[in-house]
Amino acid sequence: MGRDIQAIKISGEDRRKYRDKVRRSLDAFARMLRERLFDDGPSTVGQEIELNLTDDRGMPSMRNAEALDAIASPAWATEVGQFNLEINVAPRTLEGDALDTLESELRGDLNAADSRARSVGSQLVMIGILPTLSEHDVQEETMSANERYKVLNEQIFAARGEDMRISIEGAGTGADQLLTHTDSITPEAACTSVQLHTQVTPDSFASYWNAAQAIAGVQVALAANSPFLFGKQLWHETRITLFEQATDTRSDELKEQGVRPRVWFGERWITSVFDLFEENLRYFPALLPICEDEEPLDVLDQGSIPKLAEMSLHNGTIYRWNRPVYDTAGGVPHLRVENRVLPAGPTIADVVANAAFYYGAVRTLAEAQRPIWTQMSFTTAAENLHEAARHGLDAQLYWPGVGDTPVTELILRRLLPAAREGLASWGVAQESADRLLGIIEQRCLTGQNGAAWQIATVRQLAEKHDLDRAEALRRMTLAYTERMHSNDPVHTWSVGD
Repeated sequence: MGRDIQAIKISGEDRRKYRDKVRRSLDAFARMLRERLFDDGPSTVGQEIELNLTDDRGMPSMRNAEALDAIASPAWATEVGQFNLEINVAPRTLEGDALDTLESELRGDLNAADSRARSVGSQLVMIGILPTLSEHDVQEETMSANERYKVLNEQIFAARGEDMRISIEGAGTGADQLLTHTDSITPEAACTSVQLHTQVTPDSFASYWNAAQAIAGVQVALAANSPFLFGKQLWHETRITLFEQATDTRSDELKEQGVRPRVWFGERWITSVFDLFEENLRYFPALLPICEDEEPLDVLDQGSIPKLAEMSLHNGTIYRWNRPVYDTAGGVPHLRVENRVLPAGPTIADVVANAAFYYGAVRTLAEAQRPIWTQMSFTTAAENLHEAARHGLDAQLYWPGVGDTPVTELILRRLLPAAREGLASWGVAQESADRLLGIIEQRCLTGQNGAAWQIATVRQLAEKHDLDRAEALRRMTLAYTERMHSNDPVHTWSVGD
């Protein structure tokens, strides 16, 4: 959840002061790492889930403020678009039946929130991109009434100096092409995701971040759930390329000069969490240069822990697919890896199964004697991400020891056993691990994830009922929403209406 800010006017002096303050924050952060001031207690995990709002016809509902008032829970918040909401899940350890409890709690929270949202004419849908969205639905006037988004929008377009170009060439049978331009960041709101947080120690951070980068492509192929945008069939996980383009501050000239994008996979394996925060300052101008009164080095000298607000705010405007997070809880600082590649949905059962696979696999890979990132190039990991986003479960990914291989074979033969081992290391009950990883296994065996089901259902609806694309997408969205609430994993869903 992003930090709220007030409306501001930003001057060149503001930017200079902010850059200096971020540098001082980095100095304080480096000192905290040297002096080992971070929490070394049991690791915890947490989640954020973004959702869409629709009306009873499956069309976007621009009523998130009313829905949020009706839900009346501090765990829920608005997101960029008026058709978005987000729930933040309290952190917990993974021992025993924690994942089963998480699933039960999420289902209860979703059902309660949906019931209250329906009282104001909306319903919740967990899906990577809402298939019924049109370009008209993602204009500046449909942005949420939050000054953070307004200022961020102004600063991104001030940096670009021109409208944003979104160009996506579809992949696979029946794929289309999209070319459009936008004068706001609201198309970013079309991308709804699940973010998985893992608290780690400073000493282990680099290993966990590198491991998360290595399996990002596998995660996306497995969970792809965003094949349609503005009525066109594009990538299986179109959200990846849409998000990269919808928040790009670079003009074409800056791209040619090699300026880094703000939605960034990165360019190298790391040896310390400090590498990432230092890159943030070195490569990226501030979008929200807001300074607090705290002087972090003075706070450390006084024996207290600084909030490092400027460093954290700057970090929050750089959208790495695996983002470092610095935070304090009860006055004790800690670090998290925030995994951001997964789309929302299709069901809570699928979301928790995706989380179990990630938490298990990333632990095994991070703690392996021969790290996976010593056996593959960073560029290959980035290529895997985009190949997976284009083709979903049909993707061929590179993996050390097997070369280019179907992603389903890679998961079944290599990564499911790794995930099972990792969950055991976390202390997850075997029965829980077997059930959740069984969902992943069946998704691979059937070849049906959310994207595959959406594509097949739209095709069948169009052919069976002689529907145009828009009506087929609307009916598919209604069928999806009904199945989402059943909590039957997507690999069990029948195709059609």
